[in-house]
Amino acid sequence: MSKITNCPITRTIELIGGKWTFSIIYVLMKGTKRFKELERTIDGINTRMLVKELKMLEANEIIIRKAYATVPPTVEYSLTSKGQELLPVLDALKTWGKKNINFDN
Repeated sequence: MSKITNCPITRTIELIGGKWTFSIIYVLMKGTKRFKELERTIDGINTRMLVKELKMLEANEIIIRKAYATVPPTVEYSLTSKGQELLPVLDALKTWGKKNINFDN
């Protein structure tokens, strides 16, 4: 491994670095959501990309996918304990953004 791939920041970004990852985690911070709730809540994401990001987050044990045998099928997503550890990181990013980014554009 090169020094850059041993860097904890680089490895973390590889793990959770999708364009929509933080948006999905941010929505799930507020509790369990169904697929359509996620899709409606996250502006600009399309169905294909949401499915891709959710699968990646599930594979990396950031979220839990729970499917219910109903008609039509019900699928819910929530954060794992590993995913919940990202909450202070998101709060810090939110605080930094409010302080340093002009939202009046």
